[in-house]
Amino acid sequence: MFVKICGITRAADAAVAVTHGASAIGFIFWAKSRRYVEPEQARAIVRTLPPFVTPVGVFVNESADAINAVAAQVGLGAVQLHGDETPELLAALVSPVVKAVGRIDADTARRWPSRVRLLVDADERVHRGGTGIKADWAAAAVLARQRPIVLAGGITPENVGDAVLTVQPFGIDVSSGVEDAPGIKNPEKLRALFEALRGVVRS
Repeated sequence: MFVKICGITRAADAAVAVTHGASAIGFIFWAKSRRYVEPEQARAIVRTLPPFVTPVGVFVNESADAINAVAAQVGLGAVQLHGDETPELLAALVSPVVKAVGRIDADTARRWPSRVRLLVDADERVHRGGTGIKADWAAAAVLARQRPIVLAGGITPENVGDAVLTVQPFGIDVSSGVEDAPGIKNPEKLRALFEALRGVVRS
């Protein structure tokens, strides 16, 4: 299963996540976030990642030029749009795109082209993720039957099994559920998360 550990601010945390099997590492480039990281700092961490781990940059209502510039500077493999962006922005973006959605309606699956990976998060417009608030699993499960999604929002080592079995996502995105403080990951929580995921796969 695809697993993104987001809100990384330290190389040591990225290394632990990768050791346990993270598919992607997320960096927050929104200045209002408690997990904000400077592009140069993220670039240094990206240089420590093995080639099979994708660095993803998270942006909120940024221009295409700004997103492309940070993606090039850091060496991102994909960009995640976590604001009020519209599909019109896609034509100007260079990197593969993940689009976060909170409110899911009948048109959500059709609004964004299939090349965009949808990420279902809690419908929270202030902090834009990383709050520990659960997404709407029922709505996410409906969307997951229409196209592959990544599930985020309040996922922890304790509930990740239920989340995966309920929603059947392509992957998960975890931030606050494996932290001691915003941007500071807990190695034991990371280990427990991946162990719980392996338990679901085995069952």
